Amino acid sequence: MAENFTSDIFDLTTGSREAAVDITDRCTSFLARAAGGRDGLLNVFVPHATAGIAIIETGAGSDIDLLAQLRELLPADDRWHHRHGTPGHGRDHVLPAFIAPHATLPVIGGALALGTWQSVVFVDTNVDNPHRQFRLSLLGW
Repeated sequence: MAENFTSDIFDLTTGSREAAVDITDRCTSFLARAAGGRDGLLNVFVPHATAGIAIIETGAGSDIDLLAQLRELLPADDRWHHRHGTPGHGRDHVLPAFIAPHATLPVIGGALALGTWQSVVFVDTNVDNPHRQFRLSLLGW
């Protein structure tokens, strides 16, 4: 079973602003090394309590729209019981209930099987922690 599973951790700096970072290329590069042309499942996991993974279109404004809607849905104000950090930081801890900290995606012939306009996006509203990680794990067969 061990030869059918591989995993790696990647560092990401999101900066001091809310971010929706397209990590599709990193997923593709990982699969080029790890999949060996096999089919399988790629799991993308964020080991943080304040970030998530979305599968959305990028480049046409959807990533900007997503962040705008998150600001409306989860405003950075004093309504949150969780109050340490930057004002409104409690919303960051609610984010993973709306944008899960993981996604599992099909791999066909060693390639990520996304739809034409789909991208894998790391979503981070936590401006207190610009240094992030995500784990890519491949279960191939």
